[in-house]
Amino acid sequence: MRIALAHDYLVQCGGAEKVLECFCELFPHAPIYTIVYDKKLMHGMFENKNIQTSYLQKIPFAPTRHRIFPPFMPMAIEQFDFSQFDVVLSDSSSYAKGIITGPDTLHISYMHTPMRYAWDDCHKYTTDFYFPVFIKKIVPFFMNYIRVWDRISADRPDKIIANSNFIARRIKKYYKRDSLVINPPITLDNFYISPKTEDYFLMVGRFMAYKRFDIAIEAFNRLGLPLKILGRGPEEKRLKKMAGANIEFLGRVSDKELFEYFSRCRAFIFPQEDDFGIVGIEAMASGRPVIAYRGGDIPEHIEEGKTGIFFERQTPEDIIAAVEKFRDSDYDQNYIREKAQKFDKKIFKEKIKNYIEKELAEHLERKEMTTYCHSERSGAEPKNLL
Repeated sequence: MRIALAHDYLVQCGGAEKVLECFCELFPHAPIYTIVYDKKLMHGMFENKNIQTSYLQKIPFAPTRHRIFPPFMPMAIEQFDFSQFDVVLSDSSSYAKGIITGPDTLHISYMHTPMRYAWDDCHKYTTDFYFPVFIKKIVPFFMNYIRVWDRISADRPDKIIANSNFIARRIKKYYKRDSLVINPPITLDNFYISPKTEDYFLMVGRFMAYKRFDIAIEAFNRLGLPLKILGRGPEEKRLKKMAGANIEFLGRVSDKELFEYFSRCRAFIFPQEDDFGIVGIEAMASGRPVIAYRGGDIPEHIEEGKTGIFFERQTPEDIIAAVEKFRDSDYDQNYIREKAQKFDKKIFKEKIKNYIEKELAEHLERKEMTTYCHSERSGAEPKNLL
């Protein structure tokens, strides 16, 4: 089976890149096609892979400021030639699903989300990434083109896998497509239950506006409880400015340190509406309860009072109330970790492999049948289907 991988862009190490990493382990010789690639920002991920980039790679600032190039992304992803491959497995939050493949190539797209800034709020998008004023002014003019392209390109994959039930519903709403749900993976063996927890709460992730670090910081400013925050991003300067002395920013840490911070925290704070919420699952794999906003997909994976606790509104007041309620509760860390085991990478890879093999077999069968029917109509000698 000749297989290629397609990814939006390789400029950060996040949940989507962990999924791609699993695909690379499944198909170690598959090349990766992506719009832009910044080796420095990837911190060694995919360093030894065959990475094919688009023409945008040669444009100054495109790899580091890719978010100001949306009008050029569709043409960039469409330029790749996949005619030599039996299967292309794309994973996409925006453009990779829009690759063009011929009728002989099976395209399966693992979709993290429909393009957020096309279907949610493009004005919020420009605010979240602190674009210059002139960029903010022109965004509305090209966004309709992006939205139309995104809708059309969603018809191109032969099959779609959604990363969560929440995203499957969004795919159905915006693209009118059905999808199979396979949740993203964690490497369960990396996470562990610590024999001793410490007196701090934890947050992990990129500092983006929709992640709502701000309301958690405001809540902990009032609570006075210790909060450790791991990550970086566009919001970093603003968040640090508003944080009190009880809140510690640790930046980017090693994997070993990350696993230790997870295992020793009192609880994990999750205030955002996320497509899946993989950092919340990683906290559970460490036996730690999650204090989460009841939005996105995370409510499907947390049992109230057993693996975590919910708050209903994204406000500091709701977080404060949830933390106070949590402090009066008791949790079984072994039970919490057990509930995370179904997300292990081994299970994910087996599901993906089995699905691709099944769909490829059906694809080849349809191809043979089409060839047979064509031969019958033309009077040519049909191929022996046996």
